[in-house]
Amino acid sequence: MTPPAPGTTPAWDRDTLPEGDDKRTAVREMFDAIAPRYDLVNRIMTFRLDVRWRKTAVRTLRLPAGSRVLDLASGTGDLCIDLRNAGYAPLAFDLSHGMLVNDRSGAPRCQADILRLPTPDAVADGVTCGFALRNLTDLEAFFAELARVVRPGGRIALLDVGVPHNPVIRAGNSIYFGKVVPKIGALLSDGTAYRYLPRSVAYLPERGKLVEMLRAAGFADAEHRQLTGGLTQLLTGTRD
Repeated sequence: MTPPAPGTTPAWDRDTLPEGDDKRTAVREMFDAIAPRYDLVNRIMTFRLDVRWRKTAVRTLRLPAGSRVLDLASGTGDLCIDLRNAGYAPLAFDLSHGMLVNDRSGAPRCQADILRLPTPDAVADGVTCGFALRNLTDLEAFFAELARVVRPGGRIALLDVGVPHNPVIRAGNSIYFGKVVPKIGALLSDGTAYRYLPRSVAYLPERGKLVEMLRAAGFADAEHRQLTGGLTQLLTGTRD
């Protein structure tokens, strides 16, 4: 990773959230920076709920044993470990070299932009993606890429942070995610990155729009679920 020049502000810590190629570069550099302590910070800031959320996502795939599942934006390999424990054959793809270096899963892995995967059509029985939708530059292109690489009848399970329906939970989550999480990140990892991550929720369309986009891409039964009162959202679907 090439760090920002001395005296400059990283793109992910500016007043205006980055877009387009600037966002892609910023996301890659940011995750390279936080990769070594990414798992530790995740466990602490979610009180280990992230472990439960990933297992729930894997259960929703409902694929035969041995199915090939691409884990996109795979990070340090948590979902790949869960996929293998469930009897699947995971393959990891991530834009961040730092994350792939810190992968603990042992799954085959590839550095790639998940909007343009280096794979043939209909190569996968399933796809998972954990907490990365808001970091992509073009969600419609991503959903189209999912439709390209997943065979008919294959399944997808996509996790990301959510906006709770309940106003009390929503207010508490806003305070925790916006105020406490950046302090945890600053103490244990990179403060600028963990100030960006709560703000990045603004990139996500509302849940109805996400489902509509997935159905238009080729997942006609796409559904949205709130997990843990809406702290996290899970999108699932079957390839037409």
